[in-house]
Amino acid sequence: MSRIGKLPIEIPHEVKVDISGQLINVTGPKGSITYTLHNFMTAKIEDGRIIVSPRGNTRLHKSLYGLTRTLVNNMVTGVTNGFSRQLEMKGVGYKAEVQDRKLVLQLGFSHPVEHAIPDGIEIEAKKNTLIISGVDKQLVGEVAAQIRRYRPPEPYKGKGIRYSDEIIRRKAGKTAKATEGGGAK
Repeated sequence: MSRIGKLPIEIPHEVKVDISGQLINVTGPKGSITYTLHNFMTAKIEDGRIIVSPRGNTRLHKSLYGLTRTLVNNMVTGVTNGFSRQLEMKGVGYKAEVQDRKLVLQLGFSHPVEHAIPDGIEIEAKKNTLIISGVDKQLVGEVAAQIRRYRPPEPYKGKGIRYSDEIIRRKAGKTAKATEGGGAK
């Protein structure tokens, strides 16, 4: 059985959890999230803890066991602390601003790029940094990936949008390679 799935999920005192059949609703100070369990999984509350368990013992049941427990744990963490991703923009003239639930990006194209901000997500645009936050970990990561896709970092000068903890492997340009080989003959 799953080592992660066996662990009970502690419910903080400010969080309210409702389980009705396969539907789990978690409400806390940051917001609320609803999730529908897979038919192979069950969840119950015992002694202020959420316990997730499989209904069978097949390979699929075992693979969903740890996943379901982690998803429910992320719901509890999201409504208490929230999740955030930080993006950095590197490039001449790159800037971002939030206008009426839209993120407007200047990324060196001939036109500004507009990205609609979904419900449950907050975006804060500082100088060359974007902070994406919300209660749903999957949605925060998806929005960050969509924004990064507009101008991914390139390996020569490092321009583009990158995660703050991302390391870009840099390549030597043509001029550096020409001087290594001794030049042209």
